[in-house]
Amino acid sequence: MSHLAAMAVAMLLLMPFAFNESLLTVHLLGINIRANLMEGIMQMAQQGEVITASMVAFCTLGAPAALIVAIACLYVGPFLGMNLRPVLLILDRLKEWVMLDIYLVGIAVASIKVQDYADIDPGPGLVAFISLTILSLITLIYLNIEQLWQHFYPQPAQQAEPERLQVCLNCRHTGLPDKRGRCPRCHTPLYQRRRFSLQKSWAALIASIVLLIPANMLPISIIYLNGSKQQDTILSGIMSLATGNIPVAAIVFIASILVPFTKIIVLLTLLLSIHFKCEQGLKTRVRLLRIVTWVGRWSMLDLFVISLTMSLVNRDQLLAFTMGPAAFYFGSSVILTILAVEWLDSRLLWDTHATGNADYTD
Repeated sequence: MSHLAAMAVAMLLLMPFAFNESLLTVHLLGINIRANLMEGIMQMAQQGEVITASMVAFCTLGAPAALIVAIACLYVGPFLGMNLRPVLLILDRLKEWVMLDIYLVGIAVASIKVQDYADIDPGPGLVAFISLTILSLITLIYLNIEQLWQHFYPQPAQQAEPERLQVCLNCRHTGLPDKRGRCPRCHTPLYQRRRFSLQKSWAALIASIVLLIPANMLPISIIYLNGSKQQDTILSGIMSLATGNIPVAAIVFIASILVPFTKIIVLLTLLLSIHFKCEQGLKTRVRLLRIVTWVGRWSMLDLFVISLTMSLVNRDQLLAFTMGPAAFYFGSSVILTILAVEWLDSRLLWDTHATGNADYTD
């Protein structure tokens, strides 16, 4: 806890500089423009894209701030007699939503995009942001949720038949339910299988597929240069980026096109294998589920690039950059696929393998 508290304090001290100081400085039309994270989010909100701005704000501001608050609660909670169970449950969910590392890659992509129109220099806030990103990654790697559960709420070894034991999907404790049918460690209700898991995963996946169509057909960014209007879809933006920097275009292609479509195909395969009680290839399907859980968050890269670019070149009539309608659909699709994976009870993959006829879909 002392190590986690020290890293949380360091992150807290870096946040004002990382979020408010300029990350990049652009020399455009004889003036210096300083872009920071907060300015990009405000520009998105001022253009009426409040929901899209909220997505970016949560992943870059809200989730890191919640991580620091949660660690602070764990540090002072025992002295104040706090119930730390909700804090530990939140910490376990925060890991995939802290996306400072993805935003850092977005800074590099945005700078390469803008260098065609202006000269760019690194700002004083960039060092603080890089330090904050590294600290957040170290904190998330060091954060052992199971160890924290054992520290704050140790449980005695269960002396019961294996058939009576139940696994809690929230804190991953294996034991017997209490008198109220709850997990004895985190006090959440225990079920043999997560309720309505398939229904919620299917709903989120189908919605994400529907949203992905306008996300790729409509323009995601619009540039006004000397009165002319240039609109780019996700694919056309990648192609224009490839003319100047193929490696960066490849990164954006993987994050914005390859990962979302691959994730949808994998999720469709997993859900259909559960419905049709497929008994083969269990190891492969479990590995695919783990992979899509990790890579899905990287699809937010495009939104982060747009957010930062808006604060860099949103200047009057000579040169202006605005968000296209596809940004909302794309961000919503990415979040829905993350939720589809989160809502899927992975034990359903094992049921048909173990019994061949188990049915826990409700």
